[in-house]
Amino acid sequence: MGDNSVVEDRVRVVIAEDSVLLREGLTRLLTDLGHDVVAGVGDAEALIKTVSDLAAQEELPDVVVADVRMPPTHTDEGVRAAVQLRKEYPDIGVLVLSQYVEEQYATELLAGSSRGVGYLLKDRVAEVREFVDAVVRVARGGTALDPEVVAQLLGRSRKQDVLVRLTPREREVLGLMAEGRTNSAVAKQLVVSDGAVEKHVSNIFLKLGLSPSDGDHRRVLAVLTYLKS
Repeated sequence: MGDNSVVEDRVRVVIAEDSVLLREGLTRLLTDLGHDVVAGVGDAEALIKTVSDLAAQEELPDVVVADVRMPPTHTDEGVRAAVQLRKEYPDIGVLVLSQYVEEQYATELLAGSSRGVGYLLKDRVAEVREFVDAVVRVARGGTALDPEVVAQLLGRSRKQDVLVRLTPREREVLGLMAEGRTNSAVAKQLVVSDGAVEKHVSNIFLKLGLSPSDGDHRRVLAVLTYLKS
């Protein structure tokens, strides 16, 4: 079935979603592709307790997938729990799902640690391969941001001084990086060579003041600088 790469990247997941149908669907989707869903809960309080219990057993999940809005008020319980978990357990990736682009929640989630964070619209779950790849990427410390989230934050960020030094093409490359795309994927999207993308990425790092000593972490730092500017 061509899923060997997914199985080799097996991750342990906790799902927090108040819709039983969606929660069970996500569980089935991930387990069918070789991942371990160690718990599924329906509210933020249960999410925090579950992760705490797993931590006490030294069995922390690699990633938490959580709905932004959960009981009892269906406002921001999910993202609040996600932010709390990122502070208490920085090694856990957090991927939140939302019905709409909610800039305040996206910005709050991205504040602080620059590793293992994702924000996707629920419609993206229907794109099975992209969704599962996003779960794995966040579990491994990368980013996975919905293109619509990136577009909205980019519209705001263009007015900020930190990006004035970037050319329009460099901002475009950085926007695609923020979605979690590799250099090759960016090149394919922009219909340019891999070498051209590598040059743009190097210029972005230079203009944002990210030194080579930061290694691969520079990519995430660049994205976070861009999104939080």
